[in-house]
Amino acid sequence: MSAAWPYPRYIAHRGAGKLAPENTLAAMRVGYAHRYRMVEFDVKLSGDGVPFLLHDDTLDRTTDGRGRADALTWAELAKLDAGSWHSAAYAGEMLPTLGAIARWSIANGVACNIEIKPCPGRERTTGAAVALDARALWRGAAIAPLLSSFSEEALAEALATAPELPRTMLFEHVPADWPQRLARLQCVALDTDYREIDPDLVAAVHAAGYKLLCYTPNDPAHAAELVRWGVDGIITDAVDAIRPV
Repeated sequence: MSAAWPYPRYIAHRGAGKLAPENTLAAMRVGYAHRYRMVEFDVKLSGDGVPFLLHDDTLDRTTDGRGRADALTWAELAKLDAGSWHSAAYAGEMLPTLGAIARWSIANGVACNIEIKPCPGRERTTGAAVALDARALWRGAAIAPLLSSFSEEALAEALATAPELPRTMLFEHVPADWPQRLARLQCVALDTDYREIDPDLVAAVHAAGYKLLCYTPNDPAHAAELVRWGVDGIITDAVDAIRPV
């Protein structure tokens, strides 16, 4: 890492990928125990506007709740079990707020990649709210959080709300006009599926003045090849197999 790019190359996906219930404090701690010093996680808004961690638009897969995640207030979401779906060892694990993750990460010197993951129709509201809270929560921290999203609307609101926070554009498939999109949103990096990457893309992204991140190579050989090509950030589930250097 450098002063201009302070983030570790190896990043724990949703905390610790599959070893603990994703997007929980327990997952962050497991990633940390495997020597990861950067975590990636998904943030959306409760019905009453509280930023909290959850990947899906609905509660069904990773909690004992049902239905739309933004249909409940934070007080209601805080009562849900977000661990039993994974294993009995994590029964009772709570959905964390962005504030809880900020306090843990700052105390432990862990960098954060906050993926803004809005529920449908709440792209602008979520982008603005997450950026505003991130600015306040990480004020004075050694390393600012890296904001990312597949939603250009959400990133545009993050830019308008907290322009000093670094932004990354996420793409499932890298479009031909990626330089224009990154420039428009004043991003610092491009983030895409690792299967989209080849040495030519790495060279083009770097030549344009950006960093390149990818998700989610889980085979150590794939990860090592990406590092050889010069990829700047490897977001992985396999925190027990891919060892941070």
